[in-house]
Amino acid sequence: MLRISELKAPPSLELFSELVELLQDAISGGASIGWTEVPSTKDARNYWTRVLEAVGRGERLLFVATDNHVCAGAIQLALEPRQNGRHRGEVQKLMVHSQFRRKGIGRALVTALENSAAARGLTLLLLDVRSGDVAEQLYRRAGYQLVGSVPGYARSTAGTFDPTSIYYRQLSAAAGEM
Repeated sequence: MLRISELKAPPSLELFSELVELLQDAISGGASIGWTEVPSTKDARNYWTRVLEAVGRGERLLFVATDNHVCAGAIQLALEPRQNGRHRGEVQKLMVHSQFRRKGIGRALVTALENSAAARGLTLLLLDVRSGDVAEQLYRRAGYQLVGSVPGYARSTAGTFDPTSIYYRQLSAAAGEM
């Protein structure tokens, strides 16, 4: 049974370990989420520790999908701290474990993030995604609009420089009215 939760407190050690494995699995599958090679367990732990610290400071939201109590995916929303941008957020690092793909988990994570963003009064979401990536198709189906593409923006796990597409989505200020 799929459950999407916003993580507001430090996770259990089991869930933390599953987040580490999720990150490693996503990168080993070629996900373009900031690494050019699979991070060591230590580096992946350090990454999640920094994310959780940012959640604790109110700078970031973290949503986790579990399927029968096993971590199946995650997505983040970086909140804009500057006064003139507090109406917007940046969707980051959508990850779905390879064992759980093609089951609607990515879409469910995006929906949960959007609903939470709207409930907080955010009216604009931005994101970047490797051009041509399966995640780009998901975001388009979810109503995100293409701004443009930047050639050679990110180095891939294969060592190539890939273009990145920039998207936005306007939200209603009222939760659930998107």
